[in-house]
Amino acid sequence: MLVGYFPAGQRDFAALMDAAAAGLTARGARVVARAVQRRGVSCGGTAKTALPLSPRTLLSAGKVREVAEVRERTGADAVVFLNPLTPRQHDILADCLGCPVVSLAAAPPQV
Repeated sequence: MLVGYFPAGQRDFAALMDAAAAGLTARGARVVARAVQRRGVSCGGTAKTALPLSPRTLLSAGKVREVAEVRERTGADAVVFLNPLTPRQHDILADCLGCPVVSLAAAPPQV
């Protein structure tokens, strides 16, 4: 399963998801589902649009539940994030989603 988090200003998010899915498929993976979390699209706060919805999971609690349900329903073996994840986000998401979590981007340095 492929997941991406994008601020409202990121207009090419669909193309980024398509490119990531194509790259994974070329490496032999099968993308069984996709989920996109957008920030600043429907509920104001443009000053925060580049920040994660949750520092614990990157996504909103509702989106984490949705991804977990889709992952279980589709039988996905792993959830692949386009975004960088901190080690803590990685661990929490793996626990919440009940499967391995992989990031296609390098995690930012810890401060």
